[in-house]
Amino acid sequence: MPIPGLRGSDHIGFTVPDMEEAEAFLVDVLGAVRIYTLGSKRADDDWMARQLGVHARTVIREIRFYRLGNGANLEVFHYVAADGQRPQPRNSDIGGHHLALYVDDMDDAVAYLRARGVDVMGEPVESAGASAGQRWTYFRSPWGMQFELVSFPEGKRYETDESFQDTPGHRLWHPAHPAK
Repeated sequence: MPIPGLRGSDHIGFTVPDMEEAEAFLVDVLGAVRIYTLGSKRADDDWMARQLGVHARTVIREIRFYRLGNGANLEVFHYVAADGQRPQPRNSDIGGHHLALYVDDMDDAVAYLRARGVDVMGEPVESAGASAGQRWTYFRSPWGMQFELVSFPEGKRYETDESFQDTPGHRLWHPAHPAK
């Protein structure tokens, strides 16, 4: 049984070392729109540890919320960690992550990123198996967070070949066709 009333993803939250650098990347390169800002948050008790799992004396300097196209919103934190900050995890580390963005034309999107000096990691890859029809490539933000571009304008193989479906009759959500 799912969580009662669950509708889907609301936002993706991540922490950045420099809020202005992050905003420049999110707005000027990715096209996000800043919606609102929350100011500093600190606690003199164990609230930060209890509610957020961070050191009790950690301070949130600022939180900004962005809308990025059709999909989950972005909640961007700037923390001052009382016990220091660890390096960003790699994809292969527990807690490793990336944020994937759908584009209609992979080649145009990669050329756009490269023209803006964004670190695009390698060349677009053609997927196989259930994901055949998809192309993808990773790129890095200025603070090192990994993002991915994905594109499959003609769909993926699993959509038309039931032998690739784990749950027949169901499809992944698609930002270009959110109602399907």
